[in-house]
Amino acid sequence: MELVKRNRAHKARLDLSAAQVAVLDAQAHTARALWNLLHEYFTFRQGRFATVKDCDAAIRTARREIDWMGQLPAQAAQAVLKTYRQAWANFFNPDHPAKRPTFKGRLRTRLAVDVPQARDLQIKRINRRWGAINLPKVGRVRFRWTKDLPGLTRGGPAGRITGARLVKDAHGWQVVFRTETLAEPAAAHQGPRVGIDRGITVALALSDGTMREHAPWLRTGEREHLRRLEKKAARRRRTRPRAEPASRRLARTYDQIARLRARAKRRAVDWQHQT
Repeated sequence: MELVKRNRAHKARLDLSAAQVAVLDAQAHTARALWNLLHEYFTFRQGRFATVKDCDAAIRTARREIDWMGQLPAQAAQAVLKTYRQAWANFFNPDHPAKRPTFKGRLRTRLAVDVPQARDLQIKRINRRWGAINLPKVGRVRFRWTKDLPGLTRGGPAGRITGARLVKDAHGWQVVFRTETLAEPAAAHQGPRVGIDRGITVALALSDGTMREHAPWLRTGEREHLRRLEKKAARRRRTRPRAEPASRRLARTYDQIARLRARAKRRAVDWQHQT
């Protein structure tokens, strides 16, 4: 039987110092600003959209003339252009639900930096729990090794790493490896079909009318901790003068609340996926 390519993603936690976190934050904000500049350059030209050649030349000129543009690696900047062009292709595709590309806000955008080429990562396993990779302009960084990556471990799955993407969530920076493996094509399912809706109030709702419930995603102690943090945030929010930015203590409390809610979300997504 002929094998087919299967593309998957694997997320792992990065172990970064404070200086490395600052570098990645700056790169991600530069990538967001580059997206906004591309959108302005692409859409506000008289009479026509800019071509790929025009956009690429504009990026090269900006990297020479604007100092902070150099914080973003050149390949990551090209990945921003590729993603932006793909967003327009999805918008013009009548079978794709994507909306028109827009500007990215500083507070509403998830920070991310792309590493398009796998050879730049130089992935190596250190021990049973940790591995190490190279990140452009950051250096050698450890990541949590929780799953054998294809083509890197003896006796592990056959395949290769095609690239990676660095994303930041409530728990910090994560690396998402893009993997490619060879597998047998999936056989057609012989049983009855059912539609599944993953919700919030109901964990899983099936088209045959049955529901799959789950206990609260946070344990009793975690729910009590979340309640205390929300009360603390409410008190500090009431005492803050109007139109003043949040204090460092309030921002730290918000971060703690976000981490607890992100933990509950991870547990929900994991249970829904396995079920």
